Amino acid sequence: MSEIGQYIFNGLMLGMIYAMVAVGFTLFFGVLDVIKFSHGDVLMVGAFAGLTASIGMVHAGITSPVLQLLAVVLFAVGLTGLLGALIARFLILPLHTAPPLNVLLATLMLGTVIREAVRLFYPDGSNPKPFPALLPTSSLDLGALHLRVDNVILLASGLAAIAGVHFLITRTKLGLAIRAVAQDGETARLMGINFEAVVLFTFALGSGLAALAGVMNGLYYNEVNFSVGLLLGVIGFAAAILGGLGNMYGAIIGGFLFAALQVVGSALLPAVVPDIPSAYKDVFAFAAVIVLMAWKPTGLIAEKASERV
Repeated sequence: MSEIGQYIFNGLMLGMIYAMVAVGFTLFFGVLDVIKFSHGDVLMVGAFAGLTASIGMVHAGITSPVLQLLAVVLFAVGLTGLLGALIARFLILPLHTAPPLNVLLATLMLGTVIREAVRLFYPDGSNPKPFPALLPTSSLDLGALHLRVDNVILLASGLAAIAGVHFLITRTKLGLAIRAVAQDGETARLMGINFEAVVLFTFALGSGLAALAGVMNGLYYNEVNFSVGLLLGVIGFAAAILGGLGNMYGAIIGGFLFAALQVVGSALLPAVVPDIPSAYKDVFAFAAVIVLMAWKPTGLIAEKASERV
């Protein structure tokens, strides 16, 4: 039971990270109907920005884990949010009337540029970098289940972040403007909504959420590398598609479902076929997603569409 509980908790932790990435894809697609394939690499920039902030705090003589963690989160989210807004302003908006394939290709190439820039210009960027352990590492015993306090904090923080985004989108005037632009951008303009400002804020919001996911990933694995956004971006996009691209609830469900498939794969594959290691869990998860998409092409929660006249 202890081992099963640990698998479940690990799945929840991974699912939270994937859901945060998938929500970003959903936000971008919602406001402009574009797929931003550089999203995973923007997440990686957030992780490296957090690492840089921590190193800077240490050089400044500030060793308090709380202050370091605050600096890591604020700098990562702020810098990555600004990067997301700049990408929207100078790449996405000029191309949003072009064929969708143009935007997809441009953001895919941008992701490669960002990834290679970090690899080449960040000090020793081609090698994995240790991420500082800024959270308590003590254990929380729940019967036979032993949980690390830092993982519990990360899970709660991710849940709070997603809940905050949900509250912003559904309960504030700014969220109402975002939903209006997502429903019909032209009508939103006629109603006095600043279309460009809403788009820039949405891309900053989704990118900041990705940065937080990158920091959480670094704290969870105690390591970051320049290619971490490549896999997380693909998984986040797969989760968004699986849940129903354009639906925030679907993105969250898709993230947790993908993590569940990975956990099932890592637990069952070695037991069923001893020669297959648990490292093939990603192959199992993506294969299962392919089967699910063949069964449900619109995703688990299809986006509600209305005819515009």
